[in-house]
Amino acid sequence: MLRVAVIPGDGIGPEVTKEALRVLDVASREDSISIEFEELPLGAAHHLKTGEVISDETIERLGEKDAVLLGALGDPRVKPGVLEKGILLRLRFHFDQYVNLRPVLLYDGIPSALSGDGRRIAMRFVRENTEDFYVGLGARVGKGISKSELVLKRKAYEAKFDIGVDLKDVEDLAYQIGVVTSYGARRVLDYAFELAKAKHSDIVTSVDKANVLTEIYGLWREEVVKASERHGIMSEFQYVDAVALHMVRNPERFKVLVTPNLFGDILTDLGAALQGGLGFAPSGNINPEGVSMFEPVHGSAPDIAGLGLANPVGAILSAALMLDTLGHSDSAARIEKAVQDVLRAGKHKTPDIGGTTSTSNMGDAIVENLKKTSC
Repeated sequence: MLRVAVIPGDGIGPEVTKEALRVLDVASREDSISIEFEELPLGAAHHLKTGEVISDETIERLGEKDAVLLGALGDPRVKPGVLEKGILLRLRFHFDQYVNLRPVLLYDGIPSALSGDGRRIAMRFVRENTEDFYVGLGARVGKGISKSELVLKRKAYEAKFDIGVDLKDVEDLAYQIGVVTSYGARRVLDYAFELAKAKHSDIVTSVDKANVLTEIYGLWREEVVKASERHGIMSEFQYVDAVALHMVRNPERFKVLVTPNLFGDILTDLGAALQGGLGFAPSGNINPEGVSMFEPVHGSAPDIAGLGLANPVGAILSAALMLDTLGHSDSAARIEKAVQDVLRAGKHKTPDIGGTTSTSNMGDAIVENLKKTSC
């Protein structure tokens, strides 16, 4: 029995999540997978009604699940960051979801931002998800002497920073701290090298900016070398700006890339553009030993909510990624094939790629293809 919490969320979230659940229902019945779903009404409507973002009791309930399927968060009636930080980031850190897995796959029949037909783009980004410059440590100070104590708490460690600043000649200064630990780097690198082995890739590309940020990414590189030796798979080092250039000029050269948090966030959005847009991009926030959370990369898009214009493919592929992570790789592969078959045929295209297929009709097409291949 798989226990899955469903958070449809805001904007187009409920629409695309509905289609993902329909696909999961068919796949699970055909493959005799028992899934128990529990829907949690978290998001803007809940916050505006109750004043609560997410309660400790809800987090405790989520801790009893195998996974969380999330639609989208964000609403113009709520201050930016309240829902995203209060729910998404809080869950990532609370459940120590240290891997952000972002497949960048260009399916046949989908126009890419790159020129030329027949491109074979199949990259998998493994982004470290709890450290780097996203730890939330920083401050703004004014002229004169000031002191700050910043605390970073993780389940595995705690770090305190006592920072004194003596600012002269200018009125304001802001600083942000990036953190890489050997512990944090090691575990995400192990995941990346194991993924490369599973995908039959003979090399892992490590992304950093060690020529400028020498300390933080110097430690990262040391751990990459050790991980490469542990797993018996080659590694290469690429600066983030070079990776961005090669992703556009020669994306076929990359298979498995592992990145610190900040660069992974940026490069995977570039990757989404290469695979046809955010509507086709799935993601997983993964703790292999705990609760993982899966979501399409796109936002809540409140301007098109309720109009049937949203592309549900990213949500459906996120559901497939969830099954794969939970050990049901055959079912995940069948969902991916159903998506590929529908897109390759070209009959069904959502408005984001110039078509007129509605959210539900795209879901219908994928469900029907999945049923056919099950017969």
